[in-house]
Amino acid sequence: MADKNYERLGRELVHKGAIIDYYQDTIRVANGNTVKWDLIDHKGAAAVVAVRDDGKLLMVRQYRNALDRETLEIPAGGLNGREEPTEAAAARELEEETGYVAGKMELLLTLRTTVAFCNEKIDVYLATDLKPGKQHLDEDEFLNVESHDLDELIQMIFDCKIQDGKTVASILAYDRKIHG
Repeated sequence: MADKNYERLGRELVHKGAIIDYYQDTIRVANGNTVKWDLIDHKGAAAVVAVRDDGKLLMVRQYRNALDRETLEIPAGGLNGREEPTEAAAARELEEETGYVAGKMELLLTLRTTVAFCNEKIDVYLATDLKPGKQHLDEDEFLNVESHDLDELIQMIFDCKIQDGKTVASILAYDRKIHG
């Protein structure tokens, strides 16, 4: 819902990227002044908290250029288009990255990752009744699949070893769901 105290006067595409587009908006703010605000437009993403029958969560360890290091994350990826259903994208990413197929998927939470300048939305699904399938990594994707106990992952969060926002929020939401 738009705020009547703010009016977008213009939007200029500064750069069109592979996964994001960068715009500069001209906004009239509440006091009448005109300002320039950056906007990163993202097509959306889906992620999965994948829980095996033994209770362990499937995680992926991969290099992240923005941090120049490896991170431990839940499986996730971008939508193949704004119209792709997020549940289908989550199921696809689960199989592509881990080689597992979910017998059951349910929406766990929706995240807006960086609301100050980015419209990215990630729907996170809880995947259970997992069956082994075949991993299908993208040409530029190199990752290792790991399995961890929930308590171990929560400790990694509080030890600052897991810092990825979608992963932190999703693991804590899953913990709340099962432990109340």
